Amino acid sequence: MLIPREGRPDEPRVAGSPETARRLVGKGCVVLVESGAGRASGFSDQDYRQAGAELVEDGWGHCHVALCVGAPDPGRLEAMATGSTVIGLLAPYGNQALVQQLNRRKLSSLSLELLPRISRAQAMDALSSQANIAGYKAVLLAAAALDRYFPMLMTAAGTVQPARVLVLGAGVAGLQAVATARRLGAVVHVSDIRPAVKEQVESLGGRFLAPPQVTEQPAESGGYAKQASDAFLAAQRRQLSDQLGLADVVICTAQVPGLRAPLLISEAMLERLRPGAVVVDLAVNEGGNCAATVPGQTIDRKGVKLIGASDLPCTVPYHASCLYGRNLAALLEQYLQDGVLELDPQDPLLKDCLLTHGGQCHRDDIVNASRCV
Repeated sequence: MLIPREGRPDEPRVAGSPETARRLVGKGCVVLVESGAGRASGFSDQDYRQAGAELVEDGWGHCHVALCVGAPDPGRLEAMATGSTVIGLLAPYGNQALVQQLNRRKLSSLSLELLPRISRAQAMDALSSQANIAGYKAVLLAAAALDRYFPMLMTAAGTVQPARVLVLGAGVAGLQAVATARRLGAVVHVSDIRPAVKEQVESLGGRFLAPPQVTEQPAESGGYAKQASDAFLAAQRRQLSDQLGLADVVICTAQVPGLRAPLLISEAMLERLRPGAVVVDLAVNEGGNCAATVPGQTIDRKGVKLIGASDLPCTVPYHASCLYGRNLAALLEQYLQDGVLELDPQDPLLKDCLLTHGGQCHRDDIVNASRCV
């Protein structure tokens, strides 16, 4: 079992913490950790040694299972032995080159983006664990950039009214944004295409905006929001336009797996925001919910700050890595027998997330889909 250094220089997370290594050693695995793999996440090589792992400089040619955060570089996959397994957030949508290499090398691969959202998989849901962090950090970014307080304050100079926050999307990131903004004292309104999330929003102290009434009501599939029709999105944008005129902060979290993020705030709608308002777009890497946001950049548009919040989990690498490692350990423990990983392609848990196995692609629908943007 290998916990490697990530290939991207801007990726501080690691696929397993010392806790992860200890759990896997307890299951009979020999855990290899590349030297310095956890340094950017706050884990020293000595931490891994104390957990029972072996430190190596390059472990790709010496492992049967490689754990990773993002998809490994092609050269690293070439070094792996035939029949080995790669597990991580592999970004499989439309990535035919990756799948072709995995098949040619006869490598099995589990793509955690495709894990079904069923009760059995909750402890393994890496998208949710990382989205939780993104929702939390988005609100902190907004609070730091906003030109006023979040909470109501009563001072000798008078009363300060609370900030008004609008959250678009009530998935994991959106609900965490609601909870964080409420803890900071803001008034929070939430828009989502699914009426069923109203109870969750209100349990956190948010105020739910009922979706527009059109003939086709979008819902969800497999725990993920489904793509809405153009007619529904147009009606939703009309509804949101009035809300933007009242908002101090907008947190955009609406995404659909494998597809471009829905455009919820057009250029014209941005005119409704007052100077000093802040928009944080968590969907910016998938095209963005807000027009004019750019990944990794903050743009000043007529006094409105547009924050392209790409890769927010990377800004909290210690806890992001701890949670991600627990996701991986929970998944692996289902299939480890005396330190050997036994994958059953017919297992309901693996049926969706098993990308390649035995030289064949098991998710042609994902690989042949167009890339998000």
